[in-house]
Amino acid sequence: MMFKTLSPLNRLIPTAVIALFCIYPFFANDYQLDVGFFFGIYALLGLSLNIVLGEVGLFDFGHAGFYAIGAYTTAILNTHYGIPILVLMPLSALAAGIFAYIVVSPVIHLRGDYLLIVTIGFGEIIRLGLINNPFGLTGGPNGVVGIDNPSITRYLMIDSSFEFYFLIWIVVSLSIIGLIHLQNSRIGRAWNCIREDETAAQATGINVRSYKLLAFILGAGLAGVAGNLYASKMMVVSPHSFTFIESAMMFCIVLIGGMGSIPGVLIGAAAISLFPEIFRGVAQYRMLLFGAVLMAMMIFRPGGIWPRKRGSLKISS
Repeated sequence: MMFKTLSPLNRLIPTAVIALFCIYPFFANDYQLDVGFFFGIYALLGLSLNIVLGEVGLFDFGHAGFYAIGAYTTAILNTHYGIPILVLMPLSALAAGIFAYIVVSPVIHLRGDYLLIVTIGFGEIIRLGLINNPFGLTGGPNGVVGIDNPSITRYLMIDSSFEFYFLIWIVVSLSIIGLIHLQNSRIGRAWNCIREDETAAQATGINVRSYKLLAFILGAGLAGVAGNLYASKMMVVSPHSFTFIESAMMFCIVLIGGMGSIPGVLIGAAAISLFPEIFRGVAQYRMLLFGAVLMAMMIFRPGGIWPRKRGSLKISS
């Protein structure tokens, strides 16, 4: 594999951004740190959906359902069995990934609008199921309360806004590193081949069904991790946090930033999470302004703010 040598400017920008994120919490109050935390949550959700939508080009409008599975797995196992939050992080990812495999396997052959409509159904089925309180586990409309904060040892708890800020961005950073390696791997190249021409990809010997399922499973797993962190921060989860509008916001993150672009996803997450705070003074017009900005983006920059530059595809046999 050949790596392009980064110019001094291209090395300086990420270094400056990392330094800014590390310095920010030392000058921010708790409210500003919480804004930074939810920026990280939306960044993680955007990265998870980007695997499905940006890498493979599959429309997933029910991604909040996988987010909910991760949050409720954490909430139920922690409140009922006392399992630590950090131990539950991989379990939440696993639960969301298994659920994605079960529900997506029968419909993975669908394309375009048909798959989009089915995924909307998935998201709503999960939300309504949580409201109906199956087996008395989900708490119905009131949700699950009393979730613990993460703990590293018995005496070292992560319970302040400062600590949660660093926790979410450590997880986001590790996810970005993993996704960059995934993009440059054989799997990433196969995904891009499927995205460009599914028929041609299948003709070259790529198992299209398996790679599509893998994208959904990995995307759902990462959304499950976001659900785990969200539940531990809020200490309560309810179905109202995982509505259709949440899936729509994740979709917008990827579209605004640039499909398949990791820096673009971070920019899109910043727009989604920081926009309401910037325009809090005109709260009644926020959605109108947001819609206008989104329309302008689709007209003048349909590839997103930071579109991904895709190189030539070479799939080894």
